[in-house]
Amino acid sequence: MSPPRIAVGGILTECNDFGGTPIDIAAFARFELRYGEDVLGVAGGVMGGMLEVLAEREATPVPLLFASTSPGGPLTDDCYETLRLDLLAALEQVVPVDAVLLALHGAAVSETVHDIEGDLLAAARALAGPDVPIVATLDLHAHVTEAMVTNADGLVAWETYPHRDSYTTGRRGAALLIDAAVGAAQPAMVMAKVPVLTGAVNGSTEGEGPFADMMRKAKALEERPDVLSTSMFLVHPFIDRPGMGSGGLVITDGDTDGAREAAVALAEEYWQRRHEFEPDMSTPTEAVRQGLLIDDSPIVLMETADACGGGAAGDSVACIAALAELAPDAASVAPVVDPEAAAQCHAAGVGAEVTLRLGHRLDPRWGDPMSITGTVEVLTDGRFVYEGGIWEGVVGEMGPTAVLRASGLQIVIATHPTYEWTGEQYTSVGVDARTPKFAVAKNPMNYRMVYPDAPVIVIDSPGPTPASVRSLPFERMQRPFFPLDDDIPGLRPTVFA
Repeated sequence: MSPPRIAVGGILTECNDFGGTPIDIAAFARFELRYGEDVLGVAGGVMGGMLEVLAEREATPVPLLFASTSPGGPLTDDCYETLRLDLLAALEQVVPVDAVLLALHGAAVSETVHDIEGDLLAAARALAGPDVPIVATLDLHAHVTEAMVTNADGLVAWETYPHRDSYTTGRRGAALLIDAAVGAAQPAMVMAKVPVLTGAVNGSTEGEGPFADMMRKAKALEERPDVLSTSMFLVHPFIDRPGMGSGGLVITDGDTDGAREAAVALAEEYWQRRHEFEPDMSTPTEAVRQGLLIDDSPIVLMETADACGGGAAGDSVACIAALAELAPDAASVAPVVDPEAAAQCHAAGVGAEVTLRLGHRLDPRWGDPMSITGTVEVLTDGRFVYEGGIWEGVVGEMGPTAVLRASGLQIVIATHPTYEWTGEQYTSVGVDARTPKFAVAKNPMNYRMVYPDAPVIVIDSPGPTPASVRSLPFERMQRPFFPLDDDIPGLRPTVFA
């Protein structure tokens, strides 16, 4: 028997309908944009895990296209159409294949396409044929749609948040695909979800917490010999698309009824625990005042409403303004994305004193620039290397970057938004982010990689990735849904099989 030929590729990013900057081809070029044989050179992340298993199982990888980038607003239609055509043209050239393996996210949208992953899977199914196994990997924040479930034989999501397991998820997805391709497994997949849309502040898979508990319960099901894979989903709530929800996905070996029963039970528990996902919050002013009363340091100001990793522009100065007003002499570090301010610092040079209009240049819907005077301490090209997670080993590009000191406050001013992981951005510009009194973290979870034991204050500030979605102007997502509706009489999980 000849080795199975596995078409492998993907388009991986996360989008935001409420803010951020549109994702174009240049955004992918700054991260990963690989065509054909170049895909086979990926060593880390989900694609690296996939390729490793294909080699171990003596399968022949047939590379298509692999594109990934930091989250942002919706993909421009030109960007998506270009990537989609390139991926599908490559697949059309190599069919027939024995299977198709795709690295996707699950919360990608374009200006006009509600469900990029469902669209890609449907197109891949049309090209590959009805009997060719198709498996896709997803982020555990995916918006799992009927189109995704009906056009794939398996969907396999990250198991961890913070996302430490993209590589092993690639391995799990590839192993499931090959088992299906050689007839060693007959995946029967069911997704069940309930209309719960919450931020990710209480969505860790580590320690105690509602999502951690349910993830452990889902993964315990994999100890059963009939269960091939399980996934839990805390939907990315910052795409405004119909039918969003959170819940569980179960893949059994040929037992659709068993998969349905298990998935529905996970979704029902999710609804029962919905209130545990809503966090306590403080305004930036309240948070700084609280922090000044705490002896420990650093105090993490979690400004999740401006999370680049959730698609925000990263240009908010809500916490910076509060620190400058209430604790100007306290040692503090904070990031902001502002191309004009970064350019002004580069023009002035290291050691120059500058007065800047800072913030809210990329996405002015959420606030106004502030005036701040400081000294330019560091200038760099903004390049750094990710030390783990989704983009392990990938070069991140903040673009021209400056460090501005204003009394005790050090502000890292970047040109482009980038995903935060373990503080690589701070390290790359020589800023010690672990020892100041206050550290602004613009993410709801990955700050734990840098500050595992620090006191954390969740910030209630304007932005497109808030800790609670109660204030977001949903239009496409139909009510009722939690937390806008506390109770939904007669609710039953939505089931896709």
